[in-house]
Amino acid sequence: MNNTLYSIIGITIPFIGTVFGSGFVLLLKKNLNEKLQKLIVGFAAGVMIAASIWSLILPSAELAEEQGIINWIPATIGFILGIIFLILTNYFADNVAEKRKGKKINMLMFSVTLHNIPEGMAVGVCFAGFLAGNTGIALMAAMALSIGIALQNIPEGAIISIPLKLQGMSKRKSLLYGMLSGIVEPIAAIVTILLLNIIVPLLPYLLSFAAGAMIYVVMEELIPEMHRSKKSVLGVIGVTIGFVLMMIMDMAL
Repeated sequence: MNNTLYSIIGITIPFIGTVFGSGFVLLLKKNLNEKLQKLIVGFAAGVMIAASIWSLILPSAELAEEQGIINWIPATIGFILGIIFLILTNYFADNVAEKRKGKKINMLMFSVTLHNIPEGMAVGVCFAGFLAGNTGIALMAAMALSIGIALQNIPEGAIISIPLKLQGMSKRKSLLYGMLSGIVEPIAAIVTILLLNIIVPLLPYLLSFAAGAMIYVVMEELIPEMHRSKKSVLGVIGVTIGFVLMMIMDMAL
């Protein structure tokens, strides 16, 4: 097997993780009670908060240091721009074509998709280094990153497809939309390999931009949903489970 084929397999692995996670929607019963929905919404919030910190902001700071930039500058700039971008997107969604019903899930899918783009770029950087052959990046190191991101993508795929099904969408369509949120990763990886010298300097800003977008959705959409109608500790439990699970996966992998 040549290096190009290894690379194609490697950049596809994270997408497989998203597909697997989205597939959990096929096991879902027709209806869920309100308490379980609160638990799922809380879980989604916890996953997104942890992913924003360990998958996005901390790597942004590390990449900035490697580029000789003060580590908090790209993280701060990107994060604020991500928040502003989602505020504007939300504003235009309310005032142009989007009805309130269904907007929460659309914003959730949008922010997770944004989060997947810089992750795909990170995979692309590793495999570009492997293909170059003179960067010290071995095949197993690049594959390890792909597998780690794929495992992280399992709960992220689930938090897209399951809420879509709960909103009334068919299981097949919910699965499809969950999968589409992850297809951007191999695309971003390929684009990064082709345009490596242009994209790599922007990665610290792109990572933190995605973090800002995800935190906006947590604050604006998911936390209010957790406390809709009667307050429930299940939402807090869901956040805790989602955060701890994603934290462990990020730190261990």
